[in-house]
Amino acid sequence: MRVVVAGGHGKVARHLSRALSARGDVPVALIRSLDQVDAVTSDGAEAVVLDLERCNVEDVAGAIAGADAVVFAAGAGPGSGARRKDTVDRAAAVLLADAAEQAGVRRYVLVSSMGVDERAPEGADDVFAAYLHAKAASEQDLRGRDLDWTILRPGRLTDDEPTGHVQLEQDVERGSVPRADVAAVLAALLATPESAGLTLELVSGVVPVEAAVVAATERTD
Repeated sequence: MRVVVAGGHGKVARHLSRALSARGDVPVALIRSLDQVDAVTSDGAEAVVLDLERCNVEDVAGAIAGADAVVFAAGAGPGSGARRKDTVDRAAAVLLADAAEQAGVRRYVLVSSMGVDERAPEGADDVFAAYLHAKAASEQDLRGRDLDWTILRPGRLTDDEPTGHVQLEQDVERGSVPRADVAAVLAALLATPESAGLTLELVSGVVPVEAAVVAATERTD
C-alpha cells in the first residue's frame, strides 16, 4: 500500500511512516522544507517537499497520484496563531481532499481531535477555540465527500512510550494517548476498509490496537 502522509515531519506522522515501512507499505511524507528530508527518509518514507499553505490542488493531486490512501496528520502546531489554525488545520485538509478526488485516491484518513463537537472550555484562549473550529470544519467538509473517509479523534497527545493498548470507540471519556499508539491505530485503520465512514475517538486503554480496531468496526456495523 502506498500511503501519502500530509504533515509528514510531525511526530505522529513520523511514527506512522515507521509503522507502515516496517510492515512493507510505502509511506510518502509531504513536508514543508528540504531541511526535513533526511529525517523522514530515515523513517523509511519517500519525501515530497510541498507546502500545503502555498500550493494549489493540481500540485497536490500530482504529488498523491498513484497512492492507495492519504492521511492528513498536519497541524499548525504550538505557538501558531488563529489564522494558521484555519490555513493548516482546515484549509490544508480541504485541499488534500480536493486533490484526492482529482487524483482518484478514495481512501482518506483525517487526524482530528477530541472535543471538536463541544464549545471551547471556559478560560480557553481564542487560538484554541480557532483550532477546535478548524478541526470541526475539516471533519464536516470530509463527511460531505464521496470518499472512503475515516476520522480519528485522539485525546491529549503525549510522547510517552507506546503501550499497544487503547480504547477506540465512537465516544470515550477524555484522556491521553501516546503519539506512537495513535500511529499504530492509524496504520490499522488504513488496513481495515470497513472503518470507512466512521468517526472514532481514541485514548489509552486495555485493548490491543488491532483488536480495538476490529471491535470498533464491528460495533458500528
